[in-house]
Amino acid sequence: MSGPLQGKVALVAGATRGAGRGIAVELGAAGATVYVTGRTTRERRSEYDRPETIEDTADLVTEAGGRGIAVPTDHLEPALVRALVDRIAREQDRLDVLVNDVWGGEDLFQWDTPVWEHDLDNGLRLLRLAVETHLVTSHHALPLLLRRPGGLVVETTDGTAEYNRDTYRVNLFYDLAKTSVLRMAFALAHEMGPRQATAVALTPGWLRSELMLDRFGVREDNWRDALDRVPHFAISETPRYVGRAVAALAADPGVARFNGHSLSSGGLAREYGFTDLDGSRPDAWRYLVEVQDAGKPADTTGYR
Repeated sequence: MSGPLQGKVALVAGATRGAGRGIAVELGAAGATVYVTGRTTRERRSEYDRPETIEDTADLVTEAGGRGIAVPTDHLEPALVRALVDRIAREQDRLDVLVNDVWGGEDLFQWDTPVWEHDLDNGLRLLRLAVETHLVTSHHALPLLLRRPGGLVVETTDGTAEYNRDTYRVNLFYDLAKTSVLRMAFALAHEMGPRQATAVALTPGWLRSELMLDRFGVREDNWRDALDRVPHFAISETPRYVGRAVAALAADPGVARFNGHSLSSGGLAREYGFTDLDGSRPDAWRYLVEVQDAGKPADTTGYR
């Protein structure tokens, strides 16, 4: 292995698909050893019932130039998370990067549905998956990460702090989940900063995840075919884009300047100079405010 993260060890919690997979692969491309976790394996599917597996993600990490290690883990089960961290400590004696990316709520929320009409069990399950998993993982993983100075925690969410402060996001459960993760990074920064570690919140833009591509009936190689039906999808980005954002943060010796900040893939692309796989730099959150939410026709000129 070679690259700016050679010798570094990362844990990407929730790396089966989407942003988690993109982050794991780009950490691998930078030379890291990456533990990838999730509930969908080649032997057992989660309630998502999708084909992506953590073993596939680990293989992609290795193919990219790192070392991918798949560990089936339900991050709602503290004993399993503790066993996972014990394994990393035993095998590596270090943890340099923790990415809390567990989500799993795509099938649990109802759009624009008030809390008294929303399915309560689904809403509470969404909150457990989106918030409790991150707390359980941080509780068990941070003592290992803090053994050495310079550790990084990335809390992935949907939306920047600025955007979510002023924008109602989908429904109460979803809004609370995504805002809670932003606040989690802020609080972790206060606890970790004095211990020479950094915590940030990071959001991708409009993600061309496997699930999103399927819902629009397209593939990565023909995703623009969806623009006739969903014109603003033109600002979308691959999961590897936010992965490159995490890899850039992890390789930056001055990353502490971002401690407690809310960051986006597009914003960090300007900061570090990386691009998406097609060579563009989509800036989705600026686009959403200035074009989509402003009611203007889809036009990505100046935004990617």
